[in-house]
Amino acid sequence: MYDPSGRAAAILARPLYLKISVAALLGAGVLSSASVWAQAAAEQTEPAPDTTVVVTGVKASLIKSLAIKRTSDQVVESVVAEDIGKLPDNNVVEALQRVTGVQVTNRAGGEVGTLSIRGLPDVQTTWNGRNIFTASGTQVALQDIPSTLVRQIDVYKTRDASQLDTGIAGQVDVKSLRPFDFKGPKVSVSARETYLDPAKQANPQLSALLSNRWETGIGEVGALVNLSASRTKYRNESVTPGAMVPFASPNAAEDAAGYTPLQRITDTSIWTPGTHTGLPTAAGSTLNFNGKDYPYYLSRDAVFQSDLQGERERPAANIALQWKPNSDSVYTFESMYNGYRDKAFNQLLFSFVDWWGDLGTNPAGTITTYPGTNIIKTRTVNNVYGFNSGDYTTSATDSYVYALNGKWNLGDRLKLEGDLSYQTSTYHSEFTATRIDRVAPSINVDFNSGGGNTSFHFNNDADLTDPTKWNVAQFYDNANRNKGSAATGSLAGVYDADWGALQTVHFGARFDDRKASEASRSQSAYLGRNLATLDSAYYSTNSGFGTALSDVPRTWLEPNAYYIRDHIDEWRKLYNSVDPNFLTTDQLSLQKTFEVEEKTTNLFLMGNTQNDLFGRRLRGNFGVRYVKVNTDMTFYKVDATTKAVSTSSASKSTSKLLPSATLIYDPSKDVVVRLNYGETLRRPNFGDLNPVLQLGDDVSKVGYGSGSGGNPDLKPTRSKNLDLTAEWYFQKDSALYGTLFKRKIDGLVVSLRHKIHVDAADDPFRNSTSGGDHTNGYDYVINSPVNASDGKISGAELGLIYFPKGLPSLLDGLGFQGSYTRLHSSQNVPDANDAGEIVAQLETPFFGVSNSSYNATLAYEKGPVSARLSYVWRSGFLASNEAALFANPIGIWRHPEKSVDMQISYKINDNMSVDISGVNLTNEMQQQYYHFGDAGNAQQTNFGTLQIGRSVAVGLRWKM
Repeated sequence: MYDPSGRAAAILARPLYLKISVAALLGAGVLSSASVWAQAAAEQTEPAPDTTVVVTGVKASLIKSLAIKRTSDQVVESVVAEDIGKLPDNNVVEALQRVTGVQVTNRAGGEVGTLSIRGLPDVQTTWNGRNIFTASGTQVALQDIPSTLVRQIDVYKTRDASQLDTGIAGQVDVKSLRPFDFKGPKVSVSARETYLDPAKQANPQLSALLSNRWETGIGEVGALVNLSASRTKYRNESVTPGAMVPFASPNAAEDAAGYTPLQRITDTSIWTPGTHTGLPTAAGSTLNFNGKDYPYYLSRDAVFQSDLQGERERPAANIALQWKPNSDSVYTFESMYNGYRDKAFNQLLFSFVDWWGDLGTNPAGTITTYPGTNIIKTRTVNNVYGFNSGDYTTSATDSYVYALNGKWNLGDRLKLEGDLSYQTSTYHSEFTATRIDRVAPSINVDFNSGGGNTSFHFNNDADLTDPTKWNVAQFYDNANRNKGSAATGSLAGVYDADWGALQTVHFGARFDDRKASEASRSQSAYLGRNLATLDSAYYSTNSGFGTALSDVPRTWLEPNAYYIRDHIDEWRKLYNSVDPNFLTTDQLSLQKTFEVEEKTTNLFLMGNTQNDLFGRRLRGNFGVRYVKVNTDMTFYKVDATTKAVSTSSASKSTSKLLPSATLIYDPSKDVVVRLNYGETLRRPNFGDLNPVLQLGDDVSKVGYGSGSGGNPDLKPTRSKNLDLTAEWYFQKDSALYGTLFKRKIDGLVVSLRHKIHVDAADDPFRNSTSGGDHTNGYDYVINSPVNASDGKISGAELGLIYFPKGLPSLLDGLGFQGSYTRLHSSQNVPDANDAGEIVAQLETPFFGVSNSSYNATLAYEKGPVSARLSYVWRSGFLASNEAALFANPIGIWRHPEKSVDMQISYKINDNMSVDISGVNLTNEMQQQYYHFGDAGNAQQTNFGTLQIGRSVAVGLRWKM
């Protein structure tokens, strides 16, 4: 990651950060000349512009979140900053992991990567109520939003008609600070240094806020500037065995259907790859070879270890200008910039461990199996092919949002809010990978040497660092650029009707013009030279790998991806000299793959009612939202032979009517009961609409290549949502609450496979040396998305915030926050034949859904000391599917995941405080395993192990 010697002054002096900060401020001027539109979202829980809400400490943060929960019509959980720009965690996603019903995973690179609400990842993310996204995507990575720019995060698990219709999991609204949030001038500066293990690097983070408000001749005005910059040097280490596939018996005769002992069975007429159930694992299980049954064994086809070292930067800026000319109007202009820079060098060591025709005179002696199974535990293979790969990825994101908002009181009964916004986002990445390969005399592997970890060694590990043993092989050279923009406008109003039971009427309209595009390039070539014949600067030795992981090689030779990228012109010319089709730097350009313009019109009408029931208050919220979406698409295809570009286009229009209804009853002054029904949508990803095929070579030599292509006929996924909640505020600052909920989801997008034949003239791999014979064209198995699945997810949540009264003096200030979530999910997954016809329906759980999860936090607030110790746990879950082209089975499950975190803050004086925090203090690992039906377990079908590492941070804050 970043240079540990870097300090605050050095970071602020860097030109990159200065340019970004200035660009964010000057870019605000675009609003005056651009034709922009925006959404208006009523923030029911936001304080009035002239009200100051100051929260300090973890206890005050939890109390504020309870107040928001109690007064909201919707089922909402909130995380409130303990102080100016100080969330109770180092980043936004970690701050949400203790929210009831939220599950996080993919902890790597010093942060959490994935967030789901009640098991679903389709989260609608908004900034001050406005939809935000990254590039051509439909969502934004929450970890890209610095925590120091945030004053509050609201997690809506239900929505009413006035809110956005997308995001079937829920909505996460990130609120930033504005000058009218403070009574007067405010200055805040914070610096943090975070030490990450296993990178063993210290990483700086700086933020600064300056805000003030003034009384002038034109009314009250305010201005706020908030800046943030962070650097992170990270390291992810993992060891993984390959896919599980069948092999012939070690006692197979030479004439047994043409297979020799322990030869890999690739004939798909004998067995079918890509099934969810997998082949039987009992000892003596057989497959039919040309009418005769022969026993088979199951084993992994490869082992590999990855040492990914990277450096990440996140600059960000937020400005806000407010003007209150009188008591009946407030105008707010705000602009936000988020940047992301990442450089990652993945040093990969890969070796096959399947059959290579040389098992000696006693093939049966080269393997051992798990007792009572046909699953191979250990094996020795001679003359195996392997490669090391230096993969280097650079990526950058620049996202800008500009918004102008006005709020007006028109008389005593009518309030209006108008909002205009414009945003742009660009993501660019470049990927280069150089392989060096060899045939090793032998490899010994134990697929589970203990604790679900794979161990292996070559007969002479010293050869891994000898350049004369390696050949320079393939070079892959790819790049992508994704762009997105949106102009949005909205007008919403609230009318104080006071017509009997009908208290208020809410209405509004929103128009959004969203554009997205993608461009890419890819090429590859084979060199075929001994590594030692090249300048030694082109390769380097990786060392110190995974000392906390299993017994594997710690050191190996890699192409030096840094040096290759710095000398990319010479490197491309080197490959061009052996393959004229490999383009040099001056010949390269990105080719558009698609352009999409999506225009969305929203209208909503909603009423709030109030009655008495048994002498207690009964409130209602009833509404309907009309959504119409017009999508125009253009797709680009490059001819494999002539390189000519052809285009195709498609248009479609969809409209939906989405009702919502909420009943809120107070059976006593301390109890609130809610019943909510609503409908939400998930629109297709823009990339999934592109029908142009993207083909991949037959690198696994299974007899066919792979490919993917989109589907312009995809329809939105629709979810019908029902929630029943009860909250008991049994004492001041404490509450017990629970929810029962159900989601019925129609039209889920899943991939269907079908096989096609591509003629030689259209085959991009017709000159390939890594796959099969492409002389007469080749077969490819294509995955395409379709609306062919329906699903259900239901569950229960229980949460508690409790600060006991009457504790002894030393313990006064002790409190507890905790929650438990129970989920059940199921969806039908269609299985298709080679023609793409659905022949069966399988039932599986949703990806990423843990049946059980809980968190528990001990909080302490006493005088200048504020402390928190938390434990987060989730049960194992189906994480993904293995490569369906050749794997058996394809379901990969995660082990239960947990994290122990802590934070201690000390208030030195009214202006200064210091804090120490730690994440994953018990140094947990992330592990996976195959699981299918009633078979498969962590011992016999273990998969990868990722070393997450712990982090410890020290921060200093000053304000006035």
